Amino acid sequence: MITYNTKDWLTVLFRFSKADTIRKLLPMILLVGGYSWGIAYLEVEVFNLAQNAHVHNVSILHNLLGFAISILLVFRTNTAYDRWWEGRKLWGALTNSSRNLAIKLNAILPVDDMVNRNFFRKTISLYASMLRDHLRSENTRLALDDIDHPELALDSNRHLPNQVAILLLNRITQLYQANKITGDQLIILNNELQSFTDICGACERIKNTPIPYSYSVFIKKFVFIYILTLPIGFVFNLGYLVIPVVCFVFYVLASLELIAEEIEEPFGGDLNDVPTNKITENIRTHITEILTPAHA
Repeated sequence: MITYNTKDWLTVLFRFSKADTIRKLLPMILLVGGYSWGIAYLEVEVFNLAQNAHVHNVSILHNLLGFAISILLVFRTNTAYDRWWEGRKLWGALTNSSRNLAIKLNAILPVDDMVNRNFFRKTISLYASMLRDHLRSENTRLALDDIDHPELALDSNRHLPNQVAILLLNRITQLYQANKITGDQLIILNNELQSFTDICGACERIKNTPIPYSYSVFIKKFVFIYILTLPIGFVFNLGYLVIPVVCFVFYVLASLELIAEEIEEPFGGDLNDVPTNKITENIRTHITEILTPAHA
């Protein structure tokens, strides 16, 4: 995730990164520019349609559709951001649950019980690592797909976060059976473990439930048709200036869709995704500090 000063306009305006949409859209922008030049040349130089009122009226259609497309893109961007922000909140909750579990175990376990302390220090941190890898897996993304994917060798029996949660619960149950923790303490620790699974399920819901296909396809087709017809109606008002105008409009509309596509799946490795790597490292550091005795 990119960290920056939101109040520093100059740095933001003149800083270019891999996340800039113009890098991805540049070939399409050039293609749209060439297409716009072709339309302008044909209408002005070849067919001489300057006096055709019907062609002039096409711009009215774009004025009407411009409002509709703006509403669609705003809704699309807001929906994608909601998914990103929910993912960030879930990983913040995982950090808190991991700390709380470690703090409670630190208070319950004897200071000299290094066997169990080392186990929980490694295993609690391992859960965050396994959840990160699980959410980046293509198997997880396609878990609810109606189409079978035998090439991915989907195996529902190897849910790695669940395996780690089972290890944690088994060890806590063994401590209870050995009378090293009380029934009340078992209930408290079980609630923290349950929050791990709740967070995992919520993250999976974001990962494997994308924006409805028909909605996403409609927006892309709408933008594409809007851009293709834009130079037809505005060439008589702008002349060959319609080329940079159409390219800029395409850049704005397509960038909004690209940004929405990137942030609606917040658990990848892109610069704008939730920083799961850094959060995992922080969890490991905090758990090690909590469960390591001061004299160790």
